[in-house]
Amino acid sequence: MCGLKHRALLIAGLAAAAAISSPAGAQCRLCNQPTADRPEDKPDGDVELQVETDLSFDRLIISGSGGGAATIRPDGAKSVEGSVAEISPRAMVGTVLVHGEANRLVRVDLPRRIELYSMGGSRITLDDVVTDLKGPPRLDAAGNLSFRFGGRLIVSGDTDGQYRGELPITVEYL
Repeated sequence: MCGLKHRALLIAGLAAAAAISSPAGAQCRLCNQPTADRPEDKPDGDVELQVETDLSFDRLIISGSGGGAATIRPDGAKSVEGSVAEISPRAMVGTVLVHGEANRLVRVDLPRRIELYSMGGSRITLDDVVTDLKGPPRLDAAGNLSFRFGGRLIVSGDTDGQYRGELPITVEYL
């Protein structure tokens, strides 16, 4: 197996989320006369985002020099091209859980492309970032939404090492 190299490529730290928030209001039982009125529904409650699993290509097997790419789709499908011969079986898609107000439409934004860096300063690119969300996403009756995401990792030349990057995810109510 002369010429085959193992390269560890990882994406970590996907915990970047923005949400619309408002101060919480409560009725003071000691200050005012109690009331039985329902509190006014506020459309700007908090949206919480939790990364359950990071997108990870784990290790790639590179055969020869030149450019190549490894792709992991949200459904878990994997493919390789160019100098990338194989993706590790431990590679996995990213999974995100969103929690907020029940039955609310939300907008989920992810960049289509980010740069990943190694400790030595080398750089590779993750592009074609996609999710499995269909149509405008909506939180369910319990206020939950789960989605998966993947992308294409582009490598070229001598890119040995572990690579990390941040993929900012923004979720907000529509």
